[in-house]
Amino acid sequence: MTAYLEKLAEAVGQRLLARQALLATAESCTGGWIAQVVTSVPGSSAWFDRGFVTYSNQAKQEMLGVAPATLAAHGAVSAQVVAEMAAGALSHSQAWVALAVTGIAGPGGGSEDKPVGTVYLAWARRDQAPLIQRRQFAGDREEVRRQTVRVALERLIELLDAGG
Repeated sequence: MTAYLEKLAEAVGQRLLARQALLATAESCTGGWIAQVVTSVPGSSAWFDRGFVTYSNQAKQEMLGVAPATLAAHGAVSAQVVAEMAAGALSHSQAWVALAVTGIAGPGGGSEDKPVGTVYLAWARRDQAPLIQRRQFAGDREEVRRQTVRVALERLIELLDAGG
């Protein structure tokens, strides 16, 4: 873990503590890396509720309530699935805000429509529709995953700073 990711996690924690709010994560391609980064911050239990690592489609359905029809129609790496992952993280936790990620970290598994490095991210609050973003990251598996963690936390900070 880089010092920069730790710094981002600390910043997320400060903002959530100020709001007396909790965070939940729903991760596929990052395999729990976001949760690992945020729980590396001392005192994170005051603002981090839980993390879901839902690598398989079955786990997405069982743990987060992602609809089988959504997976069948759009695939696990899609805006629709990441939105349902974020909503599921909120509905299966005490969190006020959730972030979710799903993607293709590689080296295999890509397609013409969704090449390796394709990642969908979602940020959701209990009182707002989720914000969804598709990103295309370059690099090897670790680089794609690291960039996903970085963007997820950076954007969460921006949204919390903006009142969102």
